Amino acid sequence: MTRKLALGALLSFLLIAGWFAIQEAAPTNTEGLTDWVSFEEAFELAQQDNKLLLLDIYEVGCKFCREMEETVYPSPAVKAIIEQSYVPVRIDGNSDNPLVWKGETIPSSQFAQEMGVSAYPYTVIMTPEGQVLDRKRGFLSALEFSQLLRQYRLSQSS
Repeated sequence: MTRKLALGALLSFLLIAGWFAIQEAAPTNTEGLTDWVSFEEAFELAQQDNKLLLLDIYEVGCKFCREMEETVYPSPAVKAIIEQSYVPVRIDGNSDNPLVWKGETIPSSQFAQEMGVSAYPYTVIMTPEGQVLDRKRGFLSALEFSQLLRQYRLSQSS
């Protein structure tokens, strides 16, 4: 009997915790999603506004890239941190679209290789001078992503 009560209490706790986790990750609306900036424009804006760059390197058709776009970036916590401390950039890691990196025009796919992309989505946090502070491969929940962003926002302001 005690075992059934303990199991019931554990199950109830997991259901409640799961519900709160879903509420945190779910977008409140789909309007006003992240305003992505072009790669070239991002460096200038980051220097001008004293912000870091947040690079979302994705692949068309990537299930987890789409999930981050639909559930993580619209999260109120994530949106607030990005708007306050980052200049967000999306880059198609398999594209031949040109971008200027370190004074050289290269395809986006080459840039992704230089960043060490081995799977998508791939997140890079970078200074306005182009110094990579961190790289994360794969899907991050809204909670994990906001913790990552806060970590560098705080270290940038100290």
